Amino acid sequence: MSDAVLEAPVLEAPVLEAGELTRHYQVRGQGLFGKPATVHALDGASFTLTPGRTLAVVGESGCGKSTLARLLTMIEPPTSGRLVIDGLDLTKAGKAERAALRRTVQIVFQDPYGSLNPRQRVGDILAEPLKINTDLTADQRRQRVVEIMDQVGLRREFFDRYPHMFSGGQRQRIAIARALMLDPRILVLDEPVSALDVSIQAQVLNLLADLQERLQLAYLFISHDLSVVRHIADEVMVMYLGRPVEHAPRDALFGNPRHPYTRALLSATPSADPDQRRQRIRLSGELPSPLNPPPGCPFHPRCPLANERCHQEIPAALDVPGHGLAACHAVEEGRDG
Repeated sequence: MSDAVLEAPVLEAPVLEAGELTRHYQVRGQGLFGKPATVHALDGASFTLTPGRTLAVVGESGCGKSTLARLLTMIEPPTSGRLVIDGLDLTKAGKAERAALRRTVQIVFQDPYGSLNPRQRVGDILAEPLKINTDLTADQRRQRVVEIMDQVGLRREFFDRYPHMFSGGQRQRIAIARALMLDPRILVLDEPVSALDVSIQAQVLNLLADLQERLQLAYLFISHDLSVVRHIADEVMVMYLGRPVEHAPRDALFGNPRHPYTRALLSATPSADPDQRRQRIRLSGELPSPLNPPPGCPFHPRCPLANERCHQEIPAALDVPGHGLAACHAVEEGRDG
């Protein structure tokens, strides 16, 4: 028998760490003498991003997904919390350091046409980040653009064409190519396939998976389509009214969701398997306003498992053995069935 010792695989260090990230907005009150109000867009998001892996963020409109994307891409600063990218804490970083880090994190938006300048040729759109951020010559920029076009499946003759001359899928490939121009380590993908036909969605998702494997990119994938999330994610974070309510590996979350909100989301997801029947969980009431979130657990006005404690106390993230994290009093007390 061999005396060799089996060692656990060494995971790469996270390229991004977020701790209790919050983002609040001050808005004017209604009427002449209305008091200013605070919009709680994001409250206490904590997670890490690792090279070669995808964290999907899901939830209803208004849950804080896009706000989170703006914080990670440094479009807006967090109100509080900790955000470390490539080992540098942004809360302590100077202007020059923040500018350098912006090359590390790039974003791909939902609408590929709206994110492209219709007056610029594709070659100029892709070369612009290099022109602003590098000292490359015009010939070197063109060579780099052509290389990235090849990587995302765009023919070289597209270099001098305009965005309106392309299909939706081709435009999204252009947007992905632009995001790759500065060799980022993190891509924030904000609903990147929701505006595309189903057949084109599969092509773009396969492209993203191939790029991640070859370039060891870390993805934050924002989506409301759980069937897409199941295909691409390694981990899933479910958000409700600005707060993460469940965070688990993909198979654990889809196989045995613990939070009642996650269960409701999954019950509404269509299945292509005729033998797989789900009982639809219908939530009562509307999503509360982030201007006036309810006391206690933000989900309690719509939760079928809520009790008096849920009305008064915000649940902490509970480490569920063999699963992940769930912020729910019912899970903690074993009332989740």
